[in-house]
Amino acid sequence: MVLGTVMSEAEKTGGVETVIRMALVVEYDGTAYYGSQLQAKHPTVQSELEKALSNLTDERVRVSMASRTDAGVHARGQVVSFRTDDRLPLEAFIHGLNHYLSDDISVRSAHKVPLAFNPRRMAASREYTYTMLNSGTRSPLTARFAHRVAANLDCAAMDRACATLVGVHDFASFASEIGGEPEKSTVRHVFQAGVQRNGELVIFNIAANAFVRHQVRSTAGALVQVGLRKMSAEEFGCLLERRQPGLAGPTLPACGLCLERVIYPCTFEEMR
Repeated sequence: MVLGTVMSEAEKTGGVETVIRMALVVEYDGTAYYGSQLQAKHPTVQSELEKALSNLTDERVRVSMASRTDAGVHARGQVVSFRTDDRLPLEAFIHGLNHYLSDDISVRSAHKVPLAFNPRRMAASREYTYTMLNSGTRSPLTARFAHRVAANLDCAAMDRACATLVGVHDFASFASEIGGEPEKSTVRHVFQAGVQRNGELVIFNIAANAFVRHQVRSTAGALVQVGLRKMSAEEFGCLLERRQPGLAGPTLPACGLCLERVIYPCTFEEMR
């Protein structure tokens, strides 16, 4: 209700609409990109989206994203938002952008949202998966989307260890020491975490309000140590207590990580 009030006041001048804000749900294969965020000399998901938007609307558009993904990381449900003067129907945004985008990026849905909408700050949680191919032989069909672990993994032990993660904790030990500024706070709220096997695929799933740098990939690396019986569930739990950056891991490759979805307190339709 508050968002709707902000929208009507900000969008109308003398009763005439001047600008709108759109939200897109975007899926991408991150293999060819240097992450989601804009970089001056490298292709990114943001730069590709902005070029497509410019071609479609004939405007210079800057987009914002709900969650930052690193080079090589994929997304099934990234949320992207931008302002525009264009009055194209929603379906035209979907099909028009997909016409200009390369095959490894796709707009899955488009929504008109209040001008006050901020895809990152208003998100209640993000859900990621990390996929491992548990096989003695490589698989060309999954190599872009799964990290291979040859030795047999004890998925039940990995799933039990995940119980330690749920709740509000200081995840300093799961934060990477590589690159970027130190985190202002490493306290996060994990809502759910678990490991399941689907044939040769072992999938780690985690949802939290936010994540520290490389948290999911470092957690997956530590869980592999549990699955290989090189670390007990109790030792895994001790990683949280020690609060030493870079302690958990190893940080697994980006190829297995996927942003599954971004969850908001209400649906896009309810925001309007």
